Amino acid sequence: MSAATHLKVEQITKRFGDVVAVDSASFDVRRGEIHCLLGENGAGKSTLSECLYGFFRPDAGTIHLDGEEVSYASPRDAISRGVGMVHQHFVLVPTFSVIENIVLGTHATGWSLDLADARRRLANICDSYEIDVDFDAEVWQLSVGEQQWVEILKALYLGVELLILDEPTATLTPQESEKLFRIVRRMTANGLSVILITHKLNEVMLSDRVTVLRKGRVVSTLETAGTSRTELTNLMVGRTVMFRLQREKLEHGEKILEARGLKVRDDKGLTALNGISFDLHANEILGIAGVAGNGQKELFEALVGARRVEDGDIRLNDEDITNQTPRSAIDRGIGYIPDDRYGAGLVSDFTVEENMILGLQKKPDFSRHALLDYSRVGRFAENGIADFEIVTPSTRARTSTLSGGNAQKIILARELWSSSCCLLANQPTRGLDVGVIEYVHGLLLRKRKEGFAILLASEELDDIIALSDRIGVMFKGEIMGIFDAGTVTLEQLGLLMAGQRIMDSDRPTTAGSA
Repeated sequence: MSAATHLKVEQITKRFGDVVAVDSASFDVRRGEIHCLLGENGAGKSTLSECLYGFFRPDAGTIHLDGEEVSYASPRDAISRGVGMVHQHFVLVPTFSVIENIVLGTHATGWSLDLADARRRLANICDSYEIDVDFDAEVWQLSVGEQQWVEILKALYLGVELLILDEPTATLTPQESEKLFRIVRRMTANGLSVILITHKLNEVMLSDRVTVLRKGRVVSTLETAGTSRTELTNLMVGRTVMFRLQREKLEHGEKILEARGLKVRDDKGLTALNGISFDLHANEILGIAGVAGNGQKELFEALVGARRVEDGDIRLNDEDITNQTPRSAIDRGIGYIPDDRYGAGLVSDFTVEENMILGLQKKPDFSRHALLDYSRVGRFAENGIADFEIVTPSTRARTSTLSGGNAQKIILARELWSSSCCLLANQPTRGLDVGVIEYVHGLLLRKRKEGFAILLASEELDDIIALSDRIGVMFKGEIMGIFDAGTVTLEQLGLLMAGQRIMDSDRPTTAGSA
């Protein structure tokens, strides 16, 4: 074994019943490198990482750290051997302070918290890596980006030498992502090894080496400098994928959707939208960029009638539809793709065919004398499965048994069939593989060409830039501006997403109302 090898994994296998999640996977991580794990949903990345972190115990295979075989009964064992993991969904106590979250549960806690010593140690770590976090702030007061640093600081406080980062930039602005990678590179220069799990190919290309997984098996491990996005995608998916589909230049048609001065509250009764205004035209995609939690969810729910508008109005084809019901929105030709596919778009325990007509069950296409006509429903579902290439054992399989990508295709099949003029797409590619993302992009562009007015919200700026005619940026319930997609830069979008007003001299061409 090479002296530079920090971690060596040999023939790791992990099964869940009859499902083989990781199948005889082998790879190694060199000390001081960023090693990326790349693969589609269900490829085994997270399961493999959880085996390395002690959350799962492998059914077969071995793990070596610095040449010594190790076996973990729990994550605490892994941490004691210098292995840490920052999960995509943070494990923090919102009402505790930053320093309490970092120290609580560590091996040095004992019966009381020595916060003075912890503060000194953390200050040294922050100075070394230029991390700026208020130790006394409660976690709920922090931005998502700041909470990410709390998780990373906890790992560094524990003295980890191998850090696993699971989708670390999923909720960060471009500037925050750049800062994260700059600091991670400084960590590796100090000898820390990093395993990076990400689906963003621009981030993959910042790593030193990449291990590609497909269906639980390692396909290849490559030096990043010697490969390309195209090669990595082909290895991951098993076919050629178009990264950016051709978006035709189209003249915008008549105004379809109009929002004026929308004021809406969130589930806690706090202001979520504070005077939102915009227009949306036929043959147009208006992209909404922004970090999650800045009012996107409430905006879409208000537009479709699922959340009450306190002030302002919404017009569809010059008809006032403010505070009308979701059924009324459906009847008027609005399609809605929610950000939470299982929480708002599907019923997991329903069959594929039942979810395919969810909300449409009273239409004469699917019912007769107030009863569902299952022969019609079945034929409709079969057509949708064929048209959208949904992988399912049958129309009557439970939706909970499908992959995320196939579940999303059910929503797309339903909403694109029922809508006639306007499509509200909130995070339509969230959590999807690159191949399914390509498919969704193609569908949205096709509907744009057919004359639909499309409102698209995505935390993936690649989606927004690739698809949008105009781009609006949301921050704390307000639209910071709406710009022609060809004139605004990634840097400007990042500043706006962080709430910074850009100077007039740096301002791109403004398009439409803001």
